Formats: sequence, structure tokens, C-alpha cells
Amino acid sequence: MHGGHHHHHGARSHHHDHDHGHDRHVGPGHNRQRDTVQWQVPHRPESKDLSPPHERDLDLVEATFVENFARASDPTSFLRLAGIPFAGVDVSGNALHLLRVETADLADVGAVVPLLGGGGVRYDVLPARMTSRRHDLGFLYHDGKAVVRLSFAEARKLEDRTDASHFDIEPTE
Repeated sequence: MHGGHHHHHGARSHHHDHDHGHDRHVGPGHNRQRDTVQWQVPHRPESKDLSPPHERDLDLVEATFVENFARASDPTSFLRLAGIPFAGVDVSGNALHLLRVETADLADVGAVVPLLGGGGVRYDVLPARMTSRRHDLGFLYHDGKAVVRLSFAEARKLEDRTDASHFDIEPTE
């Protein structure tokens, strides 16, 4: 050190012409590659979860349902164990009757981003580390007029009327 200035031997300037791996530089930038960041909502601590016990970690319960429903030797019993009514009533008082369970495996391998100014879109194939796999699950009920698709949580919230599955269809005029 000469006169309080940092000195390097040779012709290089400390700030411009070389890559260095000084450990005091932390985080993105300054010759470091920026890592991919994914935003996730962490699970709340168990002690602060005010939801009823049967609704806690419903996303994990749903994932387990999707993983195992197709392999179930008795789909009817599997639905009963999962708390999915075959006949139910929603919060509006509509009677619903289960017709079909749909499961699908999805893999996101590309992304579309709008261009600035709205003149089109940009498409990119995602690198392997950014691809994602997810499951889609739907319960198709008939409400007497049309087919209604419910999520796992919505189907579980139906008031179970499975034992009383008779309903009248009103004539349309």
C-alpha cells in the first residue's frame, strides 16, 4: 500500500481488466453468475395455522391423490377415503352428481413472454433446470343442466348427499 491506494504489480487495473474470485464479493453481479430464483410461498408454522385440521396441507393431500388414484384397484373406495362425495350440495344449494375424475400430468418446457409495446410475443425453450412438472386434477359433476368442473378443495367442501342421490329434473319451457 502506498499513500492509502491499493497497488497491483503489473499493468492491470484492479477495477477493469481481470476476473477475480475475491470471496468478499457476495451475491449476483461482480463476475458472478446470477442463479435462477423461484418464488414460493412457504408453509405456515403448524402452531399458527388456523385452518381446520382436515384442510391443512391440502396441496400435499391433492398431490398424493393424483399420484395414487390411477393405481387404485377400487376407484370408488379411493374416492370415499379422500372425502369426495358422489352426490353433494354446493354452497348455493345446487345438487351435484359426480360423473368423472380427470387427472393429467403436465410438463412446462417453454415460455411465452409479451414483447414491450404489445407487438407480439417471444417464445423460449426452457433449459432443463427451469422445466417443471405438475398435475392437473378435476372432478366433473352434473348439476341437472350441465357439467361443472370442481377442484379437489371444492369437491371436498360439498355437503355429502351420496346416500340420497335421487333428484328431479324440472322441465324447461
